[in-house]
Amino acid sequence: MRARATGFTLIELLITVVIVGILASIALPMAELTVQRSKEQDLRRVLREIRYAIDSYRQAVEDGRIQRPADKSSYPESLDVLVQGVPDMRDPKKSKVYFLRRIPRDPLFPDSAVPAAQTWGLRSYASEPDDPRSGDDVFDVYSLSEKIGLNGIPYRTW
Repeated sequence: MRARATGFTLIELLITVVIVGILASIALPMAELTVQRSKEQDLRRVLREIRYAIDSYRQAVEDGRIQRPADKSSYPESLDVLVQGVPDMRDPKKSKVYFLRRIPRDPLFPDSAVPAAQTWGLRSYASEPDDPRSGDDVFDVYSLSEKIGLNGIPYRTW
């Protein structure tokens, strides 16, 4: 019997390559699914954060903490207002009330060079729910992504 110089026969090498290929073909889609699931979780979290800030702003207007002209709605004029803050009318020193530390970016927005506030679609109070449009205020935000989530629902309608 002759000793093998390489330690593997050609058939053993081919079987090993096939097994590694099969494992890689299983692992890649799982990794992609994990990344998508993570982005979806981030999207849910930041949508909740922004919507809570918008609702808190509206509540502050209704409570008389924020001055509102009669011809304006109770919603902020822009997302930047939530970060920049507004004077608290109940405080004698008129210190500012802040609703967000920063505007989170849409995790599904492809261009990281775009400012975070511009990664969101804005819906004004006057627009229809089925056809959101920006306007004089920010009633809601939505993702600009055209993709569909793992649950079968387009991201823009989350």
